[in-house]
Amino acid sequence: MPSDTYATRRSQLETYFDRTAAEAWKRLTSDAPVSGVRATVRAGRAEMREALLSWLPRDLHGRRILDAGCGTGVLATEAARRGADVVAIDISESLVSHARDNAARQGGRQPVFMVGDMLDPALGRFDHVVAMDSLIHYRLPDIADACARLLARTEWSLVMTIAPRTPLLAAMHAVGQLFPRGDRSPAIEPAKPQALRRLVDARGHRGGREHRVARGFYISHAMEWLPR
Repeated sequence: MPSDTYATRRSQLETYFDRTAAEAWKRLTSDAPVSGVRATVRAGRAEMREALLSWLPRDLHGRRILDAGCGTGVLATEAARRGADVVAIDISESLVSHARDNAARQGGRQPVFMVGDMLDPALGRFDHVVAMDSLIHYRLPDIADACARLLARTEWSLVMTIAPRTPLLAAMHAVGQLFPRGDRSPAIEPAKPQALRRLVDARGHRGGREHRVARGFYISHAMEWLPR
């Protein structure tokens, strides 16, 4: 069972993404004009999304993929386009509804969009799990626990991101977060990649590739894990 701190933060995130800032996130992940700060975040997220997708097989036919924290569904839709059977889950009903509508408008192979907890074992087993920027609001022990829980149901790989603990990122957070005061995100929990690696390695899993993206206010560190 996930920890109390995970459950508490998950509830806070549900309120934020479903009620406070859903429209801001829909705009950020669309082609709509955005401010300079948000433009760097949009560009950084696009670069990271392509990096994570590049770590998956190009041909995903026959592969079952979990998009853990799918948001507006951009990554899930691309993975489905490449042939994957995608389960895309998020705690925000508003974002999942938006993702489902966007994917339907694009046509083609559709992900299965769901509202719920990405750690729910009832989701079953997957060939690959992707968790892009969905764990960055949790404490390091909870991130490691989430990785271990996801890897326990993963055949080939988990690819995920953290907010790396860097002086630049700390300074940015001290100045202000990504959005105006009315729709600011819950605090991001910076984590050191080597510290996370020690915790996940201790559970018998193996680390793979790493990649960092730094675009203005968007600083994210991707890590690949292979199940034991």
